[in-house]
Amino acid sequence: MVQLARSSNIKDLVHQQRQFFNTGRTKDITFRVNQLKALKQAIVAHKAAILAALAADLHKPEFEAYAFEIGAMREIDHALRHLKSWVKPRRVATSPDFFPAGAQVISEPLGVVLIIAPWNYPFQLMVSPLVGAIAAGNCVLIKPSELAPHTSRVMADLVAQTFDPAYITVVEGGVETSQEILAERFDHIFFTGGTAIGKIVMAAAAAHLTPVTLELGGKSPCIVDASVPIEMTAKRIVWGKFVNAGQTCIAPDYLLVDRRIKPALMSAIQATLREFYGEDPAQSPDYARIIHSRHFSRLTALLNSGKIVVGGVTDPDDRYIAPTVLDRVSPDAPVMQEEIFGPILPVLEYEQLSEAITFVNERPKPLALYFFSTDKLAQAQVLRETTSGGVCINDTIMQVAVAELPFGGVGDSGMGSYHGKNSFDTFSHHKSVLRRSFWLDAKWRYAPYVGKLEFLKKIMG
Repeated sequence: MVQLARSSNIKDLVHQQRQFFNTGRTKDITFRVNQLKALKQAIVAHKAAILAALAADLHKPEFEAYAFEIGAMREIDHALRHLKSWVKPRRVATSPDFFPAGAQVISEPLGVVLIIAPWNYPFQLMVSPLVGAIAAGNCVLIKPSELAPHTSRVMADLVAQTFDPAYITVVEGGVETSQEILAERFDHIFFTGGTAIGKIVMAAAAAHLTPVTLELGGKSPCIVDASVPIEMTAKRIVWGKFVNAGQTCIAPDYLLVDRRIKPALMSAIQATLREFYGEDPAQSPDYARIIHSRHFSRLTALLNSGKIVVGGVTDPDDRYIAPTVLDRVSPDAPVMQEEIFGPILPVLEYEQLSEAITFVNERPKPLALYFFSTDKLAQAQVLRETTSGGVCINDTIMQVAVAELPFGGVGDSGMGSYHGKNSFDTFSHHKSVLRRSFWLDAKWRYAPYVGKLEFLKKIMG
């Protein structure tokens, strides 16, 4: 088990990892492949413990734990299939005035990287970036969230039993530990979490000019027009919103619904909630709980932001908030001022699609945008006139499962991206290399320049 809090120990750990990286072992492709395989084997061996930890931290249903957490093994499989092609130098063209020459881009590891994970998908959001860091050839220090202590401990044990701590290690602890870690110099910091903490991470990184990837969040809108099949649309929205009790960074944060179909969609959402979780979701084995009492209190305060159409039931002892839908929500209501990150779905309406687009564009750029429509022209309009980290048309959340789609935010919702090759690229430096021959040398570029300017103008255009 690894649990370090003293800054001297953290400093020593980072130093040991830098020494390990300097041996060059992590640059070997066979070494990287073997470490990815070892990670997968460790996950399989600890599967029962991982599932139990997720249930203890979030009351996470086993189906959701498999689909969203253990499913991180798919990232490993994808990296193993493609790593040899990712690491190959990439040739690039050179213009005739460089002749004879050859140019290429070589991917090399950054060095010692830090991964700071959140609590909502506490296992998957440690492992997924870790896969990219290993594939790229780095040493890694992982800081799990203290708000998911059971999963943090399982990950610490898994890593300690699988890897040399000078190569990959987990450091557990609270805010003070995070501050001590951030005081050290890393070659890259990968942070997943809220915008406020993201600013703190970025400020700490700036002291060392360390590049960062910030996977943040924001209020991801879900626009629904009048052309959609109501029941299927309701199912896909309900699933995406209330999986993990709404504690998903790309969950639909609020609905913007064409007023002509709003009553029908609201009825279908209520029927779908009963179908998914029964008359009393508190008794459903398929419904998670709020991570912490502080988040529970914040969310319950938002229930007064509109008329409760369904849900609204809470139990502080169980950290339970029923799947809740709010109607008659003002754009100025508290629930519309911050990312909800919980099982509360505000519903607003619009008359013209342009109104919905304007509403979205007047707010910070979201991590995800959802648009339900069978109208191809309307789809093109939304893609053209809005900006977001990613877009999913006629579904929710599923875009994150496509390995070769870069996942990341823009503006307030983050910077940088990962998944698939994008993870490898995030944790790599792409080094430019130009090779020239001695057998030909163009003397026109050398001083003295007398009589050469007109020739230069001609070749430069």
